[in-house]
Amino acid sequence: MEGGRHTVSISLMPCNPERGEPAALDGGAWGAARGLGTLEPPHDFVLWSFFNTVFCNPCCLGFLALVFSIKARDRKLLGDMSGADSYGKTAKYLNITILVLIILALVSTILLIMNV
Repeated sequence: MEGGRHTVSISLMPCNPERGEPAALDGGAWGAARGLGTLEPPHDFVLWSFFNTVFCNPCCLGFLALVFSIKARDRKLLGDMSGADSYGKTAKYLNITILVLIILALVSTILLIMNV
């Protein structure tokens, strides 16, 4: 072994392992660098679902929203963006339903108290 310095170069360019050549740049993080834009990862609404589970949980809908939010987060980590988007939308709709039910319950309670 020689005591001289060795230079190591690491290429961050994606490559096609079958051909040993650089892969086509068609989007993603590399597309953002070229000005092509990126796809935004789907939302999972875990915080909103957790809040609804703890503070306002009519008919266990908050728990269901939390389950779908966690499934969406798991799918996103696995790289299944369409599954994550589907579970995320379901969690979003459940959270909106909870919000509407709580608002209706508050308004009806206020109206009943005022009429007494």
